Amino acid sequence: MNGKLLAFVDIYVESQQMQDVIDSLLKLEDLEMLYEVTGEFDLTIMISASDIEELRDILKNKIINVGGIKSTVTSIVLKTHKGPRCQENKPIPAADASL
Repeated sequence: MNGKLLAFVDIYVESQQMQDVIDSLLKLEDLEMLYEVTGEFDLTIMISASDIEELRDILKNKIINVGGIKSTVTSIVLKTHKGPRCQENKPIPAADASL
């Protein structure tokens, strides 16, 4: 999935519907990771999309329509500095050093 737009979505869930929300989210093919967390939100997920329009569609037509989700906050990944998607910094070859 390298080269895709990645986003973290923090989700606030109606507590009595937690398992239903998890089960529904696990069915999304765009879902890469799902964490149950402490803090202000109940779940944090990472989703991938080919572009911003697809991300908008996933958020608007898939995630927000899951029964039991009260609200979401989305953060788009701008750059990965460490992790499985991180590209190693490769030195510029000597012939191209003046560019």
